[in-house]
Amino acid sequence: MGSQIEPPDGGCKAWLIMICSFLVNGIVFSIINTFGILFVKLKADLEESGDEDAAFKCALVGSLAIGSTFFLSFFAGILSDKIGLRTTSVIGAIIATVGLGLSAVYHNRIEVLYVTYGLMFGTGASLAYNPSLTVLGLYFKKHLGMVNGFVTAGSSTFTIILSFINPYILNNHGLLPCLIFLTCLSSLLIICGLMFSPITKKEPPPVPSLASETINTVSLVERFIYVENWRNKRFIIWAMATPCALFGYFVPFVHLVQFAKNIPLDSDDNTNGQKAAFLMACIGITSGLGRLFFGWVSDLPTFRRNGNRILLQQAAFFSMGICTMLMTAAPLCTGFEYQTLLTICCIMGLFDGCFVTLLGPIAFDLCGSAGAGQAIGSLLALFSIPMTVGPPIAGIIYDKVGNYAPAFLAAGVPPIVGSLLMFAIRRVQPKEDTGDKEDMDNGEINQKDNGDDALKNELYEHGQSTSTVAA
Repeated sequence: MGSQIEPPDGGCKAWLIMICSFLVNGIVFSIINTFGILFVKLKADLEESGDEDAAFKCALVGSLAIGSTFFLSFFAGILSDKIGLRTTSVIGAIIATVGLGLSAVYHNRIEVLYVTYGLMFGTGASLAYNPSLTVLGLYFKKHLGMVNGFVTAGSSTFTIILSFINPYILNNHGLLPCLIFLTCLSSLLIICGLMFSPITKKEPPPVPSLASETINTVSLVERFIYVENWRNKRFIIWAMATPCALFGYFVPFVHLVQFAKNIPLDSDDNTNGQKAAFLMACIGITSGLGRLFFGWVSDLPTFRRNGNRILLQQAAFFSMGICTMLMTAAPLCTGFEYQTLLTICCIMGLFDGCFVTLLGPIAFDLCGSAGAGQAIGSLLALFSIPMTVGPPIAGIIYDKVGNYAPAFLAAGVPPIVGSLLMFAIRRVQPKEDTGDKEDMDNGEINQKDNGDDALKNELYEHGQSTSTVAA
């Protein structure tokens, strides 16, 4: 749908879309990323009632939230294609806000939180979040990496803010006011979603006529799913390798605060909790910087060519795996436990920013603008399984062993394995119509925008044939 229109790469509407996408990413993922702070309070309340599986049960709430956020992204991509980005995002925002509101009402019932916080908020977040990434490709092209970097930095910015606000509210007022605050924050997603309208365009005649001619021969599946993505071997490898890397990704976000408090970082219990919570803020700060920096780096010609942005993502996964494992060494650094964890969290945050900010640009590189929306949705849906499974398994290990070291060591292995599997993408030749080729030819075509249509088509066909020969 957006493939027929040249993104304006600027203008009032484009910048407004970018800011709203920034807010959506910030609100959705700051709530998810700072669940580790709520986890400590929920776990303490459950343990007071004598529950022996408190860590597992509380971790499951956060895992269901992020799992459903990612799992339903594929559905969100299809829904966006059918009813529009704006409608999908607004519906999601309403569901997420209602889910958090009900979580506040039933905050002392863990089994209800599985549904309200885990499933309802996760479902709404998914429908609100997917359009916020897809819409960027309709308004930006030359600087898509930089714009994605800015937008995804929203989650880091808001994670930093909530890392201070949530502990303050929890310590001084309790869980109920904290969830009410998060409900109010989530309601802003509705306003942002209203902005996600596609570019007003003159309808190109070929597209509707082609669809009407072939609609009777297209299978039911192809009416809803952009099957070209699943004929693209490079995308399939990326879509298989990336989830493999994520089995341990979300473990630190859920368990890091509790892990740090157990060391402990300070003899005073209140200070110990504050230092542990600040580690999440630290990851958020450096993740934001990483998103901006690697967003800029990914727009350099070297990385825009031949799907080379994937190399940056591989380096990010490998580094995050090492950092997760190194966290277990912090208790051995007697007297410097806090400084050790701070350093590791800073490095981990930088590469987390790299991984996140490249999802959108790589999807456009591999699948082009026509398939990018569903490519992002499919990928996030595949993320849901490893990201849902990881934290509860870590919680089970902690409940049985009484130590987070085995869980964090195991969580560091999948990102390293996933980064190595992604080398297989380099063995497959890119398709003729990938986003890479579109980007490379774009400059030449744009220089002749004022020429007549016949000359423009001639130049485009010439660009296709020469780039195919070069490949």
